[in-house]
Amino acid sequence: MSIDNIRQFIKEKAEQFGAKIDNEFNKAYVERNNTGQEALKDNGAYFGFIHPEEEASGPFHDFSLTIFPNKINKPWLVCLGIGSSGFKNDYELATYPGLRRLFSKLVDDRGFCKSDFSDIETSLPKTITGNDDLQHIKNTIKTYTKVLPVCQIVDNPESEEGKQIIEAFVAGYAKLRDWSSNKDHRKAIVEALAPFIKTETIDETEEIKSLLNERKYLVLQGPPGTGKTRTAKEVAEKLEAITIFTQFHAETTYSDFIFGIRPDTTDQDLKYKQVPGSFTIALNEAIENENKKVILIIDEINRANLSNVLGPIFYLFEHKMDGSNVEIEISPGFKINKLPENFFAIATMNTADRSLAVVDFALRRRFAWYSMKPKPISSRQFYKDDFVQIQEIFEWYASSNELSLQPGQGYFLADSDEEMKNRIRYEIFPLIKEYLQEGLIRSAKEEFNNYFATRINQALFE
Repeated sequence: MSIDNIRQFIKEKAEQFGAKIDNEFNKAYVERNNTGQEALKDNGAYFGFIHPEEEASGPFHDFSLTIFPNKINKPWLVCLGIGSSGFKNDYELATYPGLRRLFSKLVDDRGFCKSDFSDIETSLPKTITGNDDLQHIKNTIKTYTKVLPVCQIVDNPESEEGKQIIEAFVAGYAKLRDWSSNKDHRKAIVEALAPFIKTETIDETEEIKSLLNERKYLVLQGPPGTGKTRTAKEVAEKLEAITIFTQFHAETTYSDFIFGIRPDTTDQDLKYKQVPGSFTIALNEAIENENKKVILIIDEINRANLSNVLGPIFYLFEHKMDGSNVEIEISPGFKINKLPENFFAIATMNTADRSLAVVDFALRRRFAWYSMKPKPISSRQFYKDDFVQIQEIFEWYASSNELSLQPGQGYFLADSDEEMKNRIRYEIFPLIKEYLQEGLIRSAKEEFNNYFATRINQALFE
């Protein structure tokens, strides 16, 4: 296998992705090539790109695109590396969750991706250092074992599959270094990464319907605008179920949801009447209509104090309960020891509302949890460019928990560009500003600021 061929290949791909080498003082990268005959005897042979501010030889800092080759037709190792001198310019970059998300998609079960790219103290696992396919370069790998956050075994670098993997690593490095300066560069990077970043087309309604039939009680959780309530109603329609809808709020009580007694204001004399809550209404519908599914939709379930609202009926939400000798009183003279087989519940929960009550583990055990994420939709009203720009910022800068804050696709529906600008100005802008004021996704503040300044001529910070 020709090292020179692959060296030329990665340089051509780098140029295609936007890397420029105008002169010694204006360059996108410094090429390193340590592939002499002595080095290739498992004595530290490698080639690739390093930070443009580094020297052409000697120890170096920061992220590198590093390939460990050989000349005996055995597997190579393609890596995102870190110079043995550690970080100088790239430490903050190493902390961005999006960098790890990107490269983790480029490796399979014969590769490795560290959980923390800023970690230069932890060695590679034995799946790499002790891999039988890499014994011919084991000493070389051992030399750099602490500074290889991502690596992938490539059996034949000059095969179509091998070149595809190497091209994807070059594209990942191009994103890391922000080489692209026009749409052709960006398109080439996207195409190189596409085989590894597969977006599954899932019919969420069908998947949720199937899960509901299996588990009976589930919660649809996700950021605002992801269509949780709409999807819950669609599932109920597809199942041709009798639907009872209720929405929880901070003042929702047991008497609202289960059973209460209220004054009768239709008469001058003070009297009280029994009032069944939405749960009891749905339960009676299930009992009276044994051959029909009955679905209770609880919108915004975590807006209420669930211990107070559910009370003793909490015990009944066991999807495989066969009945017991414990009877729960629903209302005077009405007790049950299990929920009817045709009774189902779908709750929704907004994961971006930080002020709401935390759902306890007992409820989590009784319900199945289905996460709904922001996704592009096919609609002439959908402003995909705005959606993608916001999504890319979250993908690159947001932690796993902060991803649940990303505005859903519902925010990006408008009948005109002017209406979309107003949605950005009066809905998305205040939402992002509130996140930042709460100390969330702070590392993305300049990216957001640039997006809003460009799109609606409005700065986040006056």
